Amino acid sequence: MRLIAEELSGERGGETVFSGVSFALGSGEALMVTGPNGAGKSTLLRVLCGLLPPAEGQVSFSGGGEDWPDSAAACHYLGHRNAMKAALSVMENLAFWQRFLGNPHLDPHEALEMVGLDGIGHLPFGYLSTGQRRRAAIARLLVSYRPVWLLDEPTSGLDRASEKQFAELMGVHLEDGGLIVAATHLPLGLNGARELAMRGAEL
Repeated sequence: MRLIAEELSGERGGETVFSGVSFALGSGEALMVTGPNGAGKSTLLRVLCGLLPPAEGQVSFSGGGEDWPDSAAACHYLGHRNAMKAALSVMENLAFWQRFLGNPHLDPHEALEMVGLDGIGHLPFGYLSTGQRRRAAIARLLVSYRPVWLLDEPTSGLDRASEKQFAELMGVHLEDGGLIVAATHLPLGLNGARELAMRGAEL
């Protein structure tokens, strides 16, 4: 599988926030997107997964077959918000996402165990701490398979032990042939990851 960005430009509020971004990422490869706040890291991820149209350039994805014919179908997107309903239990949230996304991978109970949250699946999501909420959102990546993980500051709110645990999960995803693009200010513990340093519209 291969994710390719060609001369991408992105806009926010009608203003260009980055331009001229190109890269090619293959199975088992990771790309760390770095740069100051406002450089367009989050906008780039939204363009890659199809939530925003590119102002210029194009995104292509190949090798995904019928299940993942394009980048929008192939991507898991973990943004700043965790995309969980506060009033629903953690299990209900994960069960919803598994039904909605299809391609079941791990049982929600197993996914919660993988992120160290076994035993709290019955609690409303809104009852969880900031770190627990982030780990539950990470579990969403595990209940349905997508080959491309787009991660926006994924370790925000995590303690050191959870950061290490998440690094291991990302490593397994890459070993299985997945791809990762992560916008981050902090090292994520991925050996061999490439870096894309963004500087905004002047890139």
